[in-house]
Amino acid sequence: MAGTVPGLAPTKTQPVRTRAVEESTAVKWLLIGAAALVMLWLLILPLIVVLTEALKQGFGVYLDALRDPDAMSALRLTLIVAAITVPLNTIFGVAAAWLITKFQFRGKGVLITLIDLPFAISPVVGGLIFVLVFGAQGWLGPWLDDHNITIIFALPGIILATLFITFPFVARELIPLMEDQGTQEEEAAVTLGAKGWQVFWKVTLPNIKWGLLYGIILCNARAMGEFGAVSVVSGHIRGETNTLPLHVEILYNEYQFSASFAVASLLLLLALATLILKSWLGRKSAH
Repeated sequence: MAGTVPGLAPTKTQPVRTRAVEESTAVKWLLIGAAALVMLWLLILPLIVVLTEALKQGFGVYLDALRDPDAMSALRLTLIVAAITVPLNTIFGVAAAWLITKFQFRGKGVLITLIDLPFAISPVVGGLIFVLVFGAQGWLGPWLDDHNITIIFALPGIILATLFITFPFVARELIPLMEDQGTQEEEAAVTLGAKGWQVFWKVTLPNIKWGLLYGIILCNARAMGEFGAVSVVSGHIRGETNTLPLHVEILYNEYQFSASFAVASLLLLLALATLILKSWLGRKSAH
């Protein structure tokens, strides 16, 4: 047999047993029980409390809270902000990931650091940055006031703050995936005569479609659920600049507990739908 030493019988390679499979049954069940207890305490019970409190005074009160004009305005504003920020961050994320993984250039490390910046900065600080730049007493405030342009305490400020908080999600999902895929397929396509956009649409995009959808879902969930940065720049104008999370806070502070939990249940349903899609896309991406 090739690869064997004459006079010695070939031996089978024994699998290395890891420490995890040598633990006793009691230890395994203890760890599983501890994990299940943490999941129950931190995830399951809060969901149950939200749904219970939302329906505590009856389904009619629940529907009235959702049909309230201020709640409908908050829902409409939340959807508008998500509809604007998610496509913009998708375009940026794809472009940034393509640039970082397919090309070599000066400043690549700086670009990666800037992409990660919203992860390192508190959302409240992020919102405060826009107030200091575009607010009435900010750097550009007098010029904006002279030209009757309102950014802070209006829709543009909410969009800017949400863009800042959510722009890493798509890029950060795509960069590891595209780095793992390498550039061989793109180089082969160029060798066969494909142009830049042809390479992107025919080669790159089909290879990253599941990761891209994964990042879009996470970006959308964060855009619709963002509180800190939006709270700073919105001004809390009821019926005008309140998103769903801000509306929940106002209702709770006014002791309208059933209404606040009813509106919060919309965000809960969004979170559950995001988890389901995230799990499904995770399996698709792995496959």
